[in-house]
Amino acid sequence: MDIDIIELSKGSAKFVLSGTNPAFANGIRRAMIADVPTLAIEYVNLYDNTSVLYDEQLGLRLALVPLTTDGDYVPQSSCDCGAVDGAGCPNCEVSLRLDVEGPRMVYSGDFISADPKVQPADEKIPIVELKEGQRVMLEAVAHVGYGRDHVRWQAGVACGYKHLPTVEVEPCPECGSSIVECPEHAVFMARSVENLTERDELKCIKCGNVRRISDLTDPTLNVAYDQHTFVFSLESDGSYSSTELILKAADVVKGRAQEFSDILKDL
Repeated sequence: MDIDIIELSKGSAKFVLSGTNPAFANGIRRAMIADVPTLAIEYVNLYDNTSVLYDEQLGLRLALVPLTTDGDYVPQSSCDCGAVDGAGCPNCEVSLRLDVEGPRMVYSGDFISADPKVQPADEKIPIVELKEGQRVMLEAVAHVGYGRDHVRWQAGVACGYKHLPTVEVEPCPECGSSIVECPEHAVFMARSVENLTERDELKCIKCGNVRRISDLTDPTLNVAYDQHTFVFSLESDGSYSSTELILKAADVVKGRAQEFSDILKDL
């Protein structure tokens, strides 16, 4: 199995995964979306809210503010404190305070966290606009959870993959009169395949236009795909960097494979 990095930044990544099968590729995709543990606001203790938002609306907005996740926290279900009804301990929860008076816009960066390592991933997320005399004062309690339970814990967004397209061309004396273009400008063929580079093929979305045109003009052009090579693209909500998200998703898949292997050994 090989990985070739195409694009890599803190919040997004694109890479080619080769030498595997769709089951493993989809396992990585699902792990990034649903199985990587993250911190998110689950409970809100409101002391004063005279803004235009109802308490429930304000709570929903706060729940979707991504928080940088520190690996020292554990889900409440596996914490030694035996948390009940949301009352946990410093190992499974972190508190963030918010106390702002208008007139001004309240941003995610106005939170004061009890743990400096846990902060909103983006300080400029607007929460509510306060007018003169309005105030929001609350305590938000964040817990570790999984995207499969609620979208607030979904660390990976826009995670997807496709088979790597392949363009096959056989030389023919009439190719000079055949020019084929696609909407993504992935394929442009004249007399040769010199400009059918890997980068071009990565753009291919297999729309079928090239196939329809080639059937009429040049039957030697064929767009297929490599069944064992996948082009991944992903974005992180900010809880983790894109690199951390990929590695943690791989750890999840590895851990489940090991667990399954142990179960089979006990049978």
